Amino acid sequence: QVQLRESGGGWVQAGGSLRLSCVASGDIFSKYAMGWFRQAPEKEREFVASINWTGEGTWYEDSLKGRFTISRDNAKNTMYLQMNSLKPEDTAVYYCGAASIYGLGPMRPSLYDYWGQGTQVTVSS
Repeated sequence: QVQLRESGGGWVQAGGSLRLSCVASGDIFSKYAMGWFRQAPEKEREFVASINWTGEGTWYEDSLKGRFTISRDNAKNTMYLQMNSLKPEDTAVYYCGAASIYGLGPMRPSLYDYWGQGTQVTVSS
């Protein structure tokens, strides 16, 4: 069992930055690939970025490349999402997930075993 807790969300003006954190507990963090997803009102959960268990492999939704950066610190059981040049369309609840997959960072929500409760990000124009 893995428990995940996101933090770092909030309100920011367009063009600003936020850094989200996801802290894991309950199992060996480095066993899991990790990912960030987001869900806006009345929309499906969508892939943002993922990272494999070593942190050496990262994957991004194409439109977010260059603005968002995913990273992890296995010694701190923590994953991060640095979000720069934020836009109003980035407004959503951001979720972190953990997947028991070796080598890759999955992009489909169905491949994730555990989820956090989410953190709200609101970007005003």
